[in-house]
Amino acid sequence: PQENILYFIEKHAPRLLPWQREIVRIVRKIAQYFYPQGQTKVMNEGWACFWHYTLLHALYDEGLVTDAFMLEILQTHTNVIMQPAYNSPHYNGINPYTLGYNMMQDIKRICEHPTDEDKRWFPHLANTDWRVSLHHAMQNYKDESFIAQYLSPKLIREMKLFHLVDDDLRPELVIAAIHNEQGYRSVRDALSRQYNLGHLELDIQVVSVDMDGSRALTLHYTQQDRVPLSGTTHEVLKHLHTLWQFPVVLKAIDDTGQVTAEYHCPSGSVKDIH
Repeated sequence: PQENILYFIEKHAPRLLPWQREIVRIVRKIAQYFYPQGQTKVMNEGWACFWHYTLLHALYDEGLVTDAFMLEILQTHTNVIMQPAYNSPHYNGINPYTLGYNMMQDIKRICEHPTDEDKRWFPHLANTDWRVSLHHAMQNYKDESFIAQYLSPKLIREMKLFHLVDDDLRPELVIAAIHNEQGYRSVRDALSRQYNLGHLELDIQVVSVDMDGSRALTLHYTQQDRVPLSGTTHEVLKHLHTLWQFPVVLKAIDDTGQVTAEYHCPSGSVKDIH
């Protein structure tokens, strides 16, 4: 199996002209270059907000910027890190700017003024140089591992985070973790998993090509948590067929290894196995 579909097309598409193959290669290279950026969004945005706030306050304390300037900056900063409550009509998930900024500030607090709770959870941070600790975090972690390592109980309480389980096999929502010792760990683990690209991106791989016959390209989509493909699947297959120029088949596979649906192009039909 080949998970890099563009790479497979670039190397094996039978009818692509050299200039077309080169375009596919360029697009693939650009996508690969930016792939790591998606794994550090919380950290990058939090780092920028943290230093923007910290440096401007240092300038203000030195009398180098005016009150009016700072009020304008604070208004912009507040808008950027605003986090609507879970029951707000404006809620659309956790703001990465808010989470990243709050975690950076919290690390600084733990380094400078640790509580007994902080010393239990983060003995490696308590009473250390916050600049060194922050740089270590930025240099050695991505969003998933950063949250798993540094999200503190205090910040979980302040941001009112909890773990809500929405299982399609159950009629009700379940609160799986609240603000207690075990709950903090569960919330932290659940939140870090939300930034794992292995859970966020679809697992679609090339599994076979009938090079001696129809030259049909077959791909498998491995479902996670029984999530079906979206309504745009046919349009995506059309684009893939344009590049491959022979029949394309996409099969959805559940966690038991059974085929639950098949999508075909150029016909565009879907066969629901259930």
